[in-house]
Amino acid sequence: MQSVNPLNGEVIKDYIPHTATEVNNKIQSANKAFKSWENTSFETRSAYLIKLGEVLRHRKEELAELMALEMGKPLEQGIAEVEKCAFCCDYYAKNATSFLQKQLIDTDASKSFVSFQPVGVVLAIMPWNFPFWQVLRFFCPAIMAGNAAVLKHASNVPGCAMAIESVVREAGFPEGLFHTILIGSKEVDAVIEHPLIKAVTLTGSTEAGKQVAAKAGSLIKKTVLELGGSDAYIVLADADIDKAVEICVNSRLINSGQSCIAAKRFIVVKEIAEEFSSKFHALMKNKHYGDPLQKGSSLGPLARHDLRDQLHTQVHQAVAKGAKCTLGGFLPEGTGAFYPPTILTGISKSNPAYLEEFFGPVALLFIAENEEQAIDIANDTSFGLGSAIFTKDQVRGEQIAETKLQAGSCFVNAQVKSDPRLPFGGIKESGYGRELGLFGIHEFVNIKTVYVG
Repeated sequence: MQSVNPLNGEVIKDYIPHTATEVNNKIQSANKAFKSWENTSFETRSAYLIKLGEVLRHRKEELAELMALEMGKPLEQGIAEVEKCAFCCDYYAKNATSFLQKQLIDTDASKSFVSFQPVGVVLAIMPWNFPFWQVLRFFCPAIMAGNAAVLKHASNVPGCAMAIESVVREAGFPEGLFHTILIGSKEVDAVIEHPLIKAVTLTGSTEAGKQVAAKAGSLIKKTVLELGGSDAYIVLADADIDKAVEICVNSRLINSGQSCIAAKRFIVVKEIAEEFSSKFHALMKNKHYGDPLQKGSSLGPLARHDLRDQLHTQVHQAVAKGAKCTLGGFLPEGTGAFYPPTILTGISKSNPAYLEEFFGPVALLFIAENEEQAIDIANDTSFGLGSAIFTKDQVRGEQIAETKLQAGSCFVNAQVKSDPRLPFGGIKESGYGRELGLFGIHEFVNIKTVYVG
């Protein structure tokens, strides 16, 4: 298992994958730690989580540099990611007690209530694009609920995977409560089958989600899946166009376009299509890629060369089927896995690009006859992770977001993002279950009814 720098193709470090025996031992260790941890108080758990937040903040520059080296994230974005992880620690340290408080229910019993009990060791299968945030947004609520965790991280970020284990250890959590296992995707089924693994959470592609859900389902083990997305941003005729363009470009290019909830499809009503398109092209063209360790780089390289090449193939296939590439769409010279900001227009329903997710800095621009058609285009997808609507009529925008758009998160005049205070997740092929907020901490607990006659 290798950590490879996508900027220059150099091997950062070789890692020896864990054997089946080592994986079993780590799961056994996590279960042993769980037996003690489930009996600790919320105050005890909170203290550890607050300490973890402090460690993350103290080491944020180091961890951001590691992300830049392993998967190309611009340094400033990496620092922001670690700070967000620390905020998540603080949030659950403060709120888990109330979220998991026993709830008395008035029935014909002398006493009846609902309590929330941990389930045991939870397997987390996580991606490379937000290598710290994806893990910590699961870890914080799961650990505060009294569970233990085993992490199978993406194979191209083993350094980040081991760094997460090191910050958990530095925060003083009990030995064994959290383990990283370095294994390939072919070994995942065996881990899910382990009798001490009680539930699974996965963030990744829709195809990966289907495979994990099928395996876990055959064993009656709960899963939470946060999968792909092709988020639609609708721009209505009365929108603040300059603000909309800025938000749309920033959302499309965050993390070099490698985000499940990045804006990918931009649907503009025809009255303002020309103005929006002109300003959108100008701002996209002004964004530059470069060394992610250098300040000022809007985009770093994509995480791997094969992912960059796959994205380029998608663009060319879209053009071959009738789309127009009005910006970018070429492979830059040099060694880095870079891809330029790219815009595709004129995408018909018969074009494969109409339904695909473009995981990189490629924007799909659509023109709608009116608001109704714009909403129809936005919903005409197998995905349902996030969406946004831009309009000066806030009441109308809120109504569309709440009742018309088919997605797990709908934003008005703002960029779709995850927040520890709000539930996050998708519908349709973007997955099921929720992370974060009150609902996220309830995913991996036994919601137990107690009835006293």
